[in-house]
Amino acid sequence: MNAIVEGTSFFNRNIVSKRRIRDRTQGSNHGGLTRLVSPSDLGNLIKPFVFLDYFDVARGGSPMNMHPHSGIATMTVPLSGKTEYHDSTGKQGILPAGGVEWMSAGGGVWHGGGIAGNERMKGYQLWVALPPEDENGPAYSRYLPPEQVPSSGPARIILGRYGQAESLIRTRTPMNYLHVSLKDGERWRYQPPAGHTVAWVATHRGKLRTANCTLQNEIAVFEESSQAIDFGGDGDTEFVLGSSIRHPHELALGYYSVHTSPAALARGEAEIRRIGRQIESENILNRKRHLRVPEDSA
Repeated sequence: MNAIVEGTSFFNRNIVSKRRIRDRTQGSNHGGLTRLVSPSDLGNLIKPFVFLDYFDVARGGSPMNMHPHSGIATMTVPLSGKTEYHDSTGKQGILPAGGVEWMSAGGGVWHGGGIAGNERMKGYQLWVALPPEDENGPAYSRYLPPEQVPSSGPARIILGRYGQAESLIRTRTPMNYLHVSLKDGERWRYQPPAGHTVAWVATHRGKLRTANCTLQNEIAVFEESSQAIDFGGDGDTEFVLGSSIRHPHELALGYYSVHTSPAALARGEAEIRRIGRQIESENILNRKRHLRVPEDSA
C-alpha cells in the first residue's frame, strides 16, 4: 500500500480523483450529537460501517446512560476532552483524547459513559456490523490509551493496518479506520487494501478537498471501487476514513441491535434483556437509576 504525502502548497486546490463521491450529507443534529449514518440509510451503503455519530458536548452535557447492544461492535474515538466509560463486562475508567474504546457487543452487552473533566469533548462513535461467527458470541471490550494507537505518515490507525503500522484491535472482517491530519496545502493519497471496495470519509476540522469538491462538517461516501482516493487540506484539516470489504448480509434491525438475520436478532435481544435484569437486580456499576430494560417485543 502506497501513501503519497506532499507538504508544499498547491495553486489549484481542486483534487481530481477517479474515485467519485456517491453520496454526502451533514446528517441530522440532536443537541450535542450529529447523526451522520444510521443502519436504515447510508449504513446500508457502507456496511459493515452501519452507524456514525459525531459528538460535540460541553461539560455538564447529558451523560450516556447505561444502554444495550448486540450484533455490533461500537468504537468511540474522542478527539478532544476525556470520556468516562463503564460496561457490563466489568471494565470502567477514563479515556483521554486520542484513545480508543472498542466494545464488541457480540450476543449482548450494556455500557454507558459521559464527559470526564472540564474540557469540551469532541469525537466519533462508530458501529460495525459483526459477521455471523461473532454476532451472538461473547462480549468483550478493549480500551487503548493514545500511546498505544500507532501512526503511519499523517494517519493514526484506529482499526486495521496502514503502511507498516497495525492496530492492536483485531477484527475478523478486514477493515481500516483511520484518523488523518493534513496541514494546509498538504496532499495525501489513500490506496485501499485489496478487496476494500467500501470507503467513506467524515470531516472533523477544516476543509477537505477530494473528488473535485470540498467537504466540511459532513460525511461523504465514495463509489464502490478498489481505486485510490486523493485528498488535500484547505487549512489544517482532520478527518476520519473507513474502508472495508462489503458486509454481504442483509441488516436485521432492532432498536439497540443490528444482526444478519431475524433469528440472530431475537437471540441478541433476549440476551440483552437477561443482562439488563441482572444489572437491575445486582446494581452492577451502581448505575441502576440510569437503567431501562427493554421490554420483550415478542
